[in-house]
Amino acid sequence: MAGGICPVGVAVKRIMERLALAGSTLCFLAGSAFAVYSMGARTFRPSRASFWVVLAGFLLQTFFLSVRGEALGRCPLTNRFEVLVFLAWAMVLFYLLIGTAYRLSLLGLFTAPMALGIQGLALLVPGLDRLPQRVPAPNPWMEMHAALSVLAYGAFALAGVAGGMYLAQERQLKTHHLRSFFFGLPPIQDLAVANRRLVAVGFGLLTLGLLAGFAMGGWTAHWVKVAWSALVWLLYGGILVAVGGHRWGGRRVAWLSLWAIVAVLGTLWSLRFISNPAA
Repeated sequence: MAGGICPVGVAVKRIMERLALAGSTLCFLAGSAFAVYSMGARTFRPSRASFWVVLAGFLLQTFFLSVRGEALGRCPLTNRFEVLVFLAWAMVLFYLLIGTAYRLSLLGLFTAPMALGIQGLALLVPGLDRLPQRVPAPNPWMEMHAALSVLAYGAFALAGVAGGMYLAQERQLKTHHLRSFFFGLPPIQDLAVANRRLVAVGFGLLTLGLLAGFAMGGWTAHWVKVAWSALVWLLYGGILVAVGGHRWGGRRVAWLSLWAIVAVLGTLWSLRFISNPAA
């Protein structure tokens, strides 16, 4: 026993969190399998079963993050393993909030494979996770900066998914070759609105995250990371300005959402993990 922490209790919590994460991954695997089947059969249809599977995966993710956060005594964003899981959780969270509001239940078919890929990467890369250890409380601005940044990335990732669905819908309309899965897709205007609002939500969260990063001080020592984050902020800010000025239509915004998320996911390395001020 060290620091008043029971080794048995730590081991039990470790097993609980691993089981929850494995169960969550299996839920997203089931959702992905349904998506592959629907694509092969060309009969995309909104499904209550797929929604509940994604919701179950989200609840298990939440349980994992809760147990891990309790073990750490802080927001579970202390290494890349936790960041990837938190990112997948954020993306599914926005799907659950946006999907029901804009009749985008089919969005879950595309969200599940992305969540599976991100979470699967976290589980499969050797040595990516470390045993949780309690360390002195971090700067609260640092914790806020990390959490808001990853939440923003989750919104941007889902915006990319919505953008891809928009482009598929638009192609069907332009070619006039309406395949059976076309009739299961959400209305193209709903996809355009959801895409813009997800970009706006992500931009707002990233703005707050950057402000928190500046508030915690010492940012000049990490100017390269700050500069890269600022470029991402400018990229999405430019998209919003162009949309607000009616310079770009839904198609261009959809393409930019897809390409931008590639750049955004490439900045995960730049997140300043809250357990290591020098990271």
